[in-house]
Amino acid sequence: MIKKILVANRGEIAIRIMRSCREMGIASVAVFSEADRNSMHVRFADEAYYIGPAPSNESYLRMDKIMQVAKQSHADAIHPGYGFLSENAEFADLCKKEGIIFIGPSSHAISTMGDKITARKKMLAANVPVVPGTTKALSSEEEALEVIHGIGLPVMIKATAGGGGKGMRLVDKEEEILSSLRAAKSEAMTAFGNDEVYVEKYISSPHHIEFQILADNHGNAIHLFERECSIQRRHQKVVEETPSPLMTPEVREEMGKYATAAALAVDYSGAGTIEFIMDDNLNYYFLEMNTRLQVEHPITERVVGIDLVREQINIANNKELSYKQEDLSQNGHAIECRIYAEDPENNFMPSPGLIQHITEPLGFGVRHDGYVYEGYEIPIYYDPMISKLIVWGKTRQEAIDRMKRALFAYKITGVKTSIKFLERIMNAPDFVSGKYNTHFIEDNKKFLADMKKCEGDCKAMAIIAAFVDYDERLKNLQPAKITANSMSNWKTCGRKKSIARL
Repeated sequence: MIKKILVANRGEIAIRIMRSCREMGIASVAVFSEADRNSMHVRFADEAYYIGPAPSNESYLRMDKIMQVAKQSHADAIHPGYGFLSENAEFADLCKKEGIIFIGPSSHAISTMGDKITARKKMLAANVPVVPGTTKALSSEEEALEVIHGIGLPVMIKATAGGGGKGMRLVDKEEEILSSLRAAKSEAMTAFGNDEVYVEKYISSPHHIEFQILADNHGNAIHLFERECSIQRRHQKVVEETPSPLMTPEVREEMGKYATAAALAVDYSGAGTIEFIMDDNLNYYFLEMNTRLQVEHPITERVVGIDLVREQINIANNKELSYKQEDLSQNGHAIECRIYAEDPENNFMPSPGLIQHITEPLGFGVRHDGYVYEGYEIPIYYDPMISKLIVWGKTRQEAIDRMKRALFAYKITGVKTSIKFLERIMNAPDFVSGKYNTHFIEDNKKFLADMKKCEGDCKAMAIIAAFVDYDERLKNLQPAKITANSMSNWKTCGRKKSIARL
């Protein structure tokens, strides 16, 4: 049985994993870089160990250092969270070799589904619908031209080892084929050390739908329904919700069966996500599999009522799934907003810096997964996401209204954040109606960019506020005059009681 888990991650996901560990009576071990000495996950863990300088390739990506800490702390298992080493087959193998449980799938499943070409072949063999395209990497520019002409424009050129939108190019013009191909290959090499790419037919009006799955080591697999992840910026998710406003019960049941079939096709074990792309007519195709916990997993937890990290740990303990598909249902509606330290007015540039003040949203139906606090300095070295705001409502409209209220109550000063941008998304007619796709941000660019900037009035108010503050500070510098009337009321009260006793 697992008694101690090393969390090979940082920030909000590290804290989220540690919370489940504490509930289960399992000790947690944190690792931290130089930049994260004062991070909340270091304080939250039962033990914490320094693993290197701030850059992730010298700390959080150093398998040898993490393994050294695992042995030193006598950890039974390692939970990788998401990002960093979570989808690294070599790391999963190293854990197995060293006799430490990797809380995730096997290296075989990671490598099979991590390579997009191999994954497509596996899904075709399992009769899972796949986007029309190539089943092998392109070998030359001549072959690329021939294949693309055969499929027909528009197409997507994708890195075989890709993810997060890197090594990806949409091509809808003949003259852009070769330049897009070269750009995708170059970006793929920089990001993944592998410049192989393949081609898929581009689906117009695409919706990004993903199914959460759980599978154990005994051949059982279930799905926990879908999440709608179509609100994206630069192929990165910004807002997620469940259930999807696009879904019908019939299509949900079909896609769920394909999702579990996909997991079983690679002998999957643990929590994972099968991602589909869907058009306006509800035609859907397998896109890829994420062989790890997703950032947006809390909305599934809220609607289905299952702690996914707890289930991951139980599966790693070789237990059978404690749920059957017929036991599961969706209750209400949940929405997640990702809060980033970035400047929406400046092309969403990261905004690291010192948190001067933070007021976290509270109240019924609100969950806040974060890691920053007043006085904490957000480092420049990592992803600028600082928290996830999750709300639940009986209906989708109630969830939207609750998210608006929570975003209004969420106050952070010292750094720029995406909070106001997310408020505008919640108010966008296309989002409120549920009729949106992955082009939502581009299609609503004008509405979302309406910052309602004030010119003269705001400047005047700022000057007045500064003057009042300055005047108050001057008053505080004057020596206080002590008179009979200025005596503390507490002291006066105490003296009266003493005299009464006499």
